[in-house]
Amino acid sequence: MFYSPPAMLDIREIREDADAVRERLKARGGDHWTLIDEVLACDEARRKAETEKQQLLSQRKQISKQIGMLKSKGEDSSAVEAEVRGLKEKIEQLDADSEAAGSRQTELLLNIPNTPHEACPVGADETANPVVREWGDKPDIAEPKDHLDLAEALGLISIDDATRIAGSGFAVYRGSGARLERALISFLLDLQSGEHGYEEVNVPHVVLRECMEGTGQLPKFEDDMYGTDADEDGRNQMFLAPTAEVPVTNLYRDTLLAEADLPKKLCAHTPCFRREAGSAGRDNRGIIRMHQFDKVELVQVVHPDTSFAVLEELLGHAQAALEKLGLHYRTIELCTGDLGFGSAKTYDIEVWAPGQGKYLEVSSCSCFTDYQARRMRLRFKDAEGKNRFCHTLNGSGTALPRLYVAILEQCQQPDGSIKLPAALVPYFGAEEIR
Repeated sequence: MFYSPPAMLDIREIREDADAVRERLKARGGDHWTLIDEVLACDEARRKAETEKQQLLSQRKQISKQIGMLKSKGEDSSAVEAEVRGLKEKIEQLDADSEAAGSRQTELLLNIPNTPHEACPVGADETANPVVREWGDKPDIAEPKDHLDLAEALGLISIDDATRIAGSGFAVYRGSGARLERALISFLLDLQSGEHGYEEVNVPHVVLRECMEGTGQLPKFEDDMYGTDADEDGRNQMFLAPTAEVPVTNLYRDTLLAEADLPKKLCAHTPCFRREAGSAGRDNRGIIRMHQFDKVELVQVVHPDTSFAVLEELLGHAQAALEKLGLHYRTIELCTGDLGFGSAKTYDIEVWAPGQGKYLEVSSCSCFTDYQARRMRLRFKDAEGKNRFCHTLNGSGTALPRLYVAILEQCQQPDGSIKLPAALVPYFGAEEIR
């Protein structure tokens, strides 16, 4: 049985230049780079077992011919038959050795992150992330109020109602608050599908385990996810989607596209579910960190030669939402030590929240190169007829809670009312909330 492990990093790249892969992984920090030697050892053991098995299969085929010849002559074939049985046992053992080495290699590769792009700023953590763009000015508000104080005074949000229903980390939007949430979702979807050419899709909010593995949420982040349908080993087989990235990107899992089909540009609105909501304190007051929140997601499946140029384009699409709403923001590039697990290059967009006195991440735009595509077996046939892995990208376009926070806090008036951005008025149906 030939074992073909699902790919994450390109095993051929590791074989050809393991030192370069180690160095790029070292730039992330941590010790993932130390797993490369074991990956290579498993790969060598698997390939050696496969080679020996093929040799024994050929040998058994030749010997088996002797059995027929001996029997046709009426001669004793028992010794040859015993030799064939011995070869069968050796082949079965080599099969087991190959599968064991391959399974371990797969386990290792699933737990090794993507290698950072060579141009990523090198750094240990978020303190090394450079600001690459700022747009607009901070609004001049003498004594800015917190979004939750504004929302509760206007009857927009109730944390208490949500706590009675589901516990901490949830919110209930009521009246104009619910209408504002709906208006934002419609505005964002219309912008991305109408002006930027994304196909709007409506996808399931639960996904299979292999879909979570395909986009890199598993196995690393399983404890942060809401899982269900556990098998006999206690492994969850279904998950509430932590982001639309998972179901939308997996629309093309196990797919061979034509080169002419690229790029694929998709956008979707979904609720997102995550167990982690951070510790208590001002940073988590109101709706800044939630177990359930809405998000409009942008996904692109592209030709490998274009992916990093497309990242800049996708970033512009996410930034456009904030600019049309007139919200002050800044964009940072993540250094190697702050990159997400599957990303090769990432920009974060942070919107200003005057009631918090700080910037809040409202979008993360990433290029995953072929890391996700290998896990999902997502390929295209190029002009020469060769099957190649696509590159995938995604970005929040944007996450709703922090966008909601920014609108309340940046657009607040001295009397506690909210003057809505002009772009949002047609969707909301009024110029202000009071």
